[in-house]
Amino acid sequence: MRIALSLPNVLLAGVVSAFLPFAALGQISYEIQPVITGLDAPWAVAPLPGGGALVTQKNGALIFERSGSRHEVSGVPAVATKGQGGLLDITLARDFDRSRVLFLTYAKSQTGGGSGTALASASLSDDNLRLENVTQLFEMAPGSSGGRHFGSRVVEGMDGTLFVTIGERGDRPAAQDNARHNGTIIRVNRDGSVPSDNPFVGQAGVQPEIWSFGHRNPQGAGLDTNGALWVSEHGAKGGDEVNMIRKGANYGWPVISYGRHYSGSKIGVGTAKEGMEQPAHFWDPSIAPSGLLVYSGQMFPNWTGDIFVGSLKFDYISRLDGNPLREVEQIKTPQTERVRDIVQGPDGAIWYISQPQGIVYRMAPTK
Repeated sequence: MRIALSLPNVLLAGVVSAFLPFAALGQISYEIQPVITGLDAPWAVAPLPGGGALVTQKNGALIFERSGSRHEVSGVPAVATKGQGGLLDITLARDFDRSRVLFLTYAKSQTGGGSGTALASASLSDDNLRLENVTQLFEMAPGSSGGRHFGSRVVEGMDGTLFVTIGERGDRPAAQDNARHNGTIIRVNRDGSVPSDNPFVGQAGVQPEIWSFGHRNPQGAGLDTNGALWVSEHGAKGGDEVNMIRKGANYGWPVISYGRHYSGSKIGVGTAKEGMEQPAHFWDPSIAPSGLLVYSGQMFPNWTGDIFVGSLKFDYISRLDGNPLREVEQIKTPQTERVRDIVQGPDGAIWYISQPQGIVYRMAPTK
């Protein structure tokens, strides 16, 4: 057991930018407090309804911490910790209070030396120290020898099905090849079976789990209050995107993009092509977006329905709102360095990870 460091609370004031139509909301004051410290490359956090939180570390460790008492949870599946791969996302099932079920995504070693994004379910023991009934629900096919673009967020839909985001693993053309899972968002049932209403079920040569395709590296995902799935994904040099995901839709990578290759050369045919989706919002230059939250809590009623996206590159949390969607605020403090994950706690507070600091923070209104 390790004891977390005790750090002082940080009091900050977030101000809605003056150029926005939302300026009448005035000033929103909030407190950012470190709740878990001393972590090693944390990737995702899941606050527990009974107190404390679970945190994944890319090295394969799942940490449970409450009130400064820390334990490593046993029973985690074997993970491949190569490049950007490792133990990645964690999501509690909507019925976690009753079932104790949670979902993990991780990089899994495959025959031949490659690795691929995998999804597992497990039950958390009542003392929060063990994973039980661990079951692999999905594994991308085929894998890849590369070590990048695993995607790897898992979201439970309103109907109980599971969405998992998968990057194209650096193999750009694969994102348009539906015989592979690269560059897709897949949808499976909680037992790992394929839902009969998936868009490509029954089509020869197509992976039936695919829900949407043409993605580069979607590392953030969340549901809005209507149950629609939103994702944030990395572009190349510019062209980071936020997309609302539609069944069977093609999001264009690498045929269209608002960015350019790192060499400076043009990507595909430009920014648009018939039959391919336009982003709801894009950033140029790239912010390197990671976790995504659509806020639905009671603590910040003026933010209900707003989208929050962490920036790995520019060290801030982007708040997006409006139609068309646009960035309306940058929450930028010394505590928002390289934001990897951002989630809503059971009480409506906003929890997020600063990866290089190895700290999980909690944001709540100033008392």
